[in-house]
Amino acid sequence: MKDYKKLLLNNKAWAADRLSMDETYFERLAKDQKPEFLWIGCADSRVPAEEITNTQPGDVFVHRNVANMVVHTDMNLLSVLQYGVEVLKVKHIIVCGHYNCGGVKAAMGNDDFGLINKWLRNIKEVYAKHEVELGGIESESQRFNRLVELNVHEQVKNLAKTTIIQHAWQNGEYPHLHGWVFDLHTGLIKEVLNIDSPDQIDPIFRYKI
Repeated sequence: MKDYKKLLLNNKAWAADRLSMDETYFERLAKDQKPEFLWIGCADSRVPAEEITNTQPGDVFVHRNVANMVVHTDMNLLSVLQYGVEVLKVKHIIVCGHYNCGGVKAAMGNDDFGLINKWLRNIKEVYAKHEVELGGIESESQRFNRLVELNVHEQVKNLAKTTIIQHAWQNGEYPHLHGWVFDLHTGLIKEVLNIDSPDQIDPIFRYKI
């Protein structure tokens, strides 16, 4: 049997299992989505948002890219963000990175990876910003882990710099912003940052809204 056929069979088994527990499950699922969470995570196949948070379909609105980046020119990300905040009214936005991230690892070196260099440059800029701290970490693995954390930290701050988030805050609404890191070795999530107001970002990035 071809590998992709297994996915289709798995889907049938999953659907049947859901119906066996609740005959109206898919009727309710099809009506609407009202997630409280927007998840901006890494595209790494080992870090599925719903799986590691033990949530169900409809609970989490998900966007994933290489190394969980929030880039101010990424219209895909910004479209997801605007829809999540202004239409779905999510209460929490989580940027979740993970240790042993291939994108972060690639950005630490000087190899030429072609097109993805342009994406990895955003992580290199995080490295350059925190070069003094990172340079003081002798262990390469610890330095790698710290850059993963710092990258998450900077991406959460990038969220706070958007007018989408600042408009919501000005209107007295959510969302709260969270930075998390998932540990592949333990299965546990570490909190690294929380932001819930523009007071926590540099004034130069605060818009007169």
